[in-house]
Order: sequence, then structure tokens, then C-alpha cells
Amino acid sequence: MRSTSVTPDTDLSTTILRVFTALRRLNPSGLSLTAASTLATLEREGPRRLTELAGIEGVTQPAMTQVVSRLERDSLAVRTADPGDRRVVLVEITTAGLDLLRHRRSVRSGKVAALLAQLEPRDAAAISAALPALNALADLVTSPSVATPSENAPS
Repeated sequence: MRSTSVTPDTDLSTTILRVFTALRRLNPSGLSLTAASTLATLEREGPRRLTELAGIEGVTQPAMTQVVSRLERDSLAVRTADPGDRRVVLVEITTAGLDLLRHRRSVRSGKVAALLAQLEPRDAAAISAALPALNALADLVTSPSVATPSENAPS
């Protein structure tokens, strides 16, 4: 029988998931989460191969090919030849893609600010104080040098 007790770890992970799910709802419509994440990856890391993008985003290569094709169709990304090896195709974010990311962030920031304004001042201050630690946690999750624990490892 499984225990139903809540530990600090499950409470933290549950709360982070709830916040993530809620914040996703604040994004403007019109772009899938995978497409938006792919654009953000291209903005942050520069041009990448399709296979790299698929690995980073946790999708199959055929799925990433479809995402990139839609991004290209909408002029948000473009496929280019690798200057170091003309046989290799890279995906690169366009100016329109950068503009769309800025717009999405601006809209989401405005909505988050409005929500924070509704909180008790001490709660808003606690969230603000937690930002460095949350950013450090996010860096650990996304760092390629940090091994992700196996999902099948005993807990």
C-alpha cells in the first residue's frame, strides 16, 4: 500500500508543478509549449541541429521536424547550413521569432505582476526572496553537466 503522507520534497514538487501549470495558462495563445520552448532554446543557445533540439526538448526527431516546419512556415525560425560543415542543417531563430518571445514574456509578466499585486505583501516578498534559489534550481535541472537521476531509480 502506498503512503499518502506529504513530505517536504513532494510538497515542494507538487507546488512547483501547480505554479508551472498555472503560469502556462498566462501565455498568449497561438503557439504550443514545445514551439515556444524551442524558440527560447534557440534564443538562449543559438542555432542547433534538429537532433539536438529534439533531445533538449524531450521529443522525438520526427516531432521536432514538425515543430520546426511550423516555426518556419510562420517565419519564426529558419533552417540554415552550418558554416563549418555545409552538409549539416541548423535551425535558427528569426527576428520575428525573437519579437514573438519578447511579446509573450511581456504579456505573461504583466499578468504575473497583476497577480502578485493581489497577494499579501509578505507573500509577494517571500516569492521575490525565493527567486535566486528557484533560478539556481532551474539551472541545475537544465545544466548538461548535471546528470539527471534515473526515473527508475529506487526512491
